[in-house]
Amino acid sequence: MDTKDWAIGMIFLLQTTAGLLGNCSLLYHFLFLYLTGGTSRSTDLILKHMTLANLLVLLSKGIPETLAALGSKHFLDDFGCKLLFYIQKVSRDVSIGTTCILSVFQVIMISPRDSRWAQLQGKAPRYLGTFSILCWVLNMIHGYCYAVVDGKIKETVYVSYILFRDGFRLVLMVWTSGSMVLIMHRHKQQVRYIHRHDQSARPSPETTATQSILVLVCCFVSLWTLSSIFHTCVTVFNNPSFWLKNTSKLISACFPALSPYILMSHDTRVSRFYKSCWLSIHLVKYI
Repeated sequence: MDTKDWAIGMIFLLQTTAGLLGNCSLLYHFLFLYLTGGTSRSTDLILKHMTLANLLVLLSKGIPETLAALGSKHFLDDFGCKLLFYIQKVSRDVSIGTTCILSVFQVIMISPRDSRWAQLQGKAPRYLGTFSILCWVLNMIHGYCYAVVDGKIKETVYVSYILFRDGFRLVLMVWTSGSMVLIMHRHKQQVRYIHRHDQSARPSPETTATQSILVLVCCFVSLWTLSSIFHTCVTVFNNPSFWLKNTSKLISACFPALSPYILMSHDTRVSRFYKSCWLSIHLVKYI
């Protein structure tokens, strides 16, 4: 095995392992909250779907890429390759779709009462689960249809559809990110007087959640743009280099690996949960 193959294999392995640990930790946190009756937020449901989708992306993309880089070239048959591609495609699209739904939902929930979104604030949480499941169903149907008729449709038509769909969701996320920044800025201006006289004032859970989603969406948009640039270079060049092809693959899996750490770093419930676990472990050692 060449040194460069071993090096890229180790990078894929580290990225996949870190991503799997992060997403599994976040899912375990949500499960713990459910079993213990802990405090839940309206965004938790969509975050569960997003985390599950990111976990499937890493399992269907990160592990095969790692094995391939380390020398295991033919570890799946034809059916296994098609199934793996189907799972990877569906989970990637669900990850993008749930991120888009999350950003739109948060804009609705933090909008002022006198805005045009105010009438949706009471309805949005009730339909969040429906939209999440619908996102899975639609992407599963589309992924299956593409797998069946792939040889009969023109590649240009499919690529045009994908670019239009992903471009629309990207524009929607950029718009919601700008709206969140604007709303938070106006809110900060309104409460500046209160914070000036109350030094102990802390950001509200709603503000913290908005900041978390804003960072998540900005991270996604940045990585999606960078991944699209590299993917275009790989497609355009007749003989792309080894590092260009693998860098493109690494960037495409960055968001599923990074997103759980972004969410956990902005969720005080996660820090309290793992702090209590750490204290319990040390108490057991001294008993």
